[in-house]
Amino acid sequence: MATGLNGSTSRKPCWVSWSYQEPHEKVRVLSQEMRRRGMKRVLDLGCGAGRHTVYLAQEGFEVYALDISPEGVEHTSQWLTGEGLRANLQQADMTALPYPDDFFDGIVSVSVLHHNTSANIRTAMEEMRRTLRPGGLFFATECARGDYQDGRGEQIGSGTYLAPEDADQPGVPHHFFSEDEARALLRGFRVIELERDAQEFIDGSGRQVLSVHWDILAERL
Repeated sequence: MATGLNGSTSRKPCWVSWSYQEPHEKVRVLSQEMRRRGMKRVLDLGCGAGRHTVYLAQEGFEVYALDISPEGVEHTSQWLTGEGLRANLQQADMTALPYPDDFFDGIVSVSVLHHNTSANIRTAMEEMRRTLRPGGLFFATECARGDYQDGRGEQIGSGTYLAPEDADQPGVPHHFFSEDEARALLRGFRVIELERDAQEFIDGSGRQVLSVHWDILAERL
């Protein structure tokens, strides 16, 4: 598993677990809306273990999937093969998407963008806007200020920290977005939904913690 900036870890990626097998409920909703609009070609940006790639392929979309991690791409490939499904898989960086302008009808990016620096996040958003056609739909979830991990680890920028050694993803950058930051990233999009999702859960050490994310749905102008 690649760890964001340059490093790597031998620890098992957190996305290879039972809890990451089912698609995000709002990706299900997005797929219904895309079908209603006659949309076909979709990118799973940061596919991880492949839960959204597999789901979207099952739903009949022409799916492209990308991840910086070769392990993630391989895991996704094996899962697709086991299900008798196909997708266009590629290992690449989200700051330099290997696709032409106005190529996708939709882009899904669940818990991906925040694993980077502010500058690289802005570049990745510019790349997504470039490759998404006008009227195309964009759905993302990203870490929000107030999350239980906010402020933990070495600070490398405003709102950005390298996760500490006792975290699920040690050494991986985590950026925590304020609402103003999230909205600023969506210039060139019509914001359909920007919802703060806060949920309590028990972490690996048995503590009750609060996970806070932004759920973002937008349409490219």
